Amino acid sequence: MFDANTLALIFVALMGLSILLYAVLDGFDLGVGILLPLDQKDDADTMIASIGPFWDANETWLVLAIGLLLIAFPAAHSYIFKELYLPTAVLLISLVLRGVAFDFRAKAAFSHKPTWNRVFKGGSLIASLSQGYMLGMYVMGFESTLAAYSFSLLSAFGVAAAYSYIGACWLIMKTEGELQVQAVAWAQKSGLICFIGVIAVSLVNPLINPDVYAKWFSSANTLMILPLPLICFALFIFSHIQLKQLPKKNDKGCWRPFVAAVVIFTLCFFGLAFSFFPYIVPNKLTIWETASAPESLSFLLWGTIIVVPVIFSYTAFSYRVFWGKVRELRYH
Repeated sequence: MFDANTLALIFVALMGLSILLYAVLDGFDLGVGILLPLDQKDDADTMIASIGPFWDANETWLVLAIGLLLIAFPAAHSYIFKELYLPTAVLLISLVLRGVAFDFRAKAAFSHKPTWNRVFKGGSLIASLSQGYMLGMYVMGFESTLAAYSFSLLSAFGVAAAYSYIGACWLIMKTEGELQVQAVAWAQKSGLICFIGVIAVSLVNPLINPDVYAKWFSSANTLMILPLPLICFALFIFSHIQLKQLPKKNDKGCWRPFVAAVVIFTLCFFGLAFSFFPYIVPNKLTIWETASAPESLSFLLWGTIIVVPVIFSYTAFSYRVFWGKVRELRYH
């Protein structure tokens, strides 16, 4: 049905879409976990309730992305996870801790609930830091140098700040009263750190990678791609202005910072994708070199055509059902 090159493009696009959706959807619930207050029981319950119907399903996109990488680009999967074995193990452990804490905090004795809140908050923070560290190592081409490790640590805190930012914007949209006011303050602080992180990555990436510099600043691409960081910068300013005006009467415009954060995440993702394409492992392996046999990809494409719309459908349905302001989280 499709030739080998087209199939490779289809599967890398699906994998990229899965990663982007994971970063946005699980990003905000990880951010809510990072922001969870340990001394405000009612606010903690409300924050958990705001992500209760979604957090577990959001991780489906991570599973799909890794599955597509394994099936469609097995050589890249082996290389990446060989280099990222330890941070991947830390990520999985932290996600397990989050899942256990989420359920146990609702069933545990009152005196034990603060402990599970701390576990949930710690798991969210460690998961975010590990993802940021993995992103930094990926951008640096998995180099074993002091500069690579330093940049990866900076990236770890940048991703945690970005998740906190989109999580705070989610809470602004989903909550009311004092918690919403507190979420506005969280969004302002984390948004500033996120902005600095985006600037740092935008500057470092072309400097350490001549191919990326040439791709962004060649005469053929500059006019087409350079507006992306300018739009991103404008969205940070727009979000800052909106946050200064919140909360408004009748909660008008409470959704705007979250939408701005989603678009910022999307633009940053496309910027990184453009920088490294067609490499799936920066400066080492391309999608053409690592793609599975065309016969295998053709067969798998039929399954993907069925599975991906199903995931989209139940994700959209769950958000539609639980839209609006958060209500008390209940377990039956």
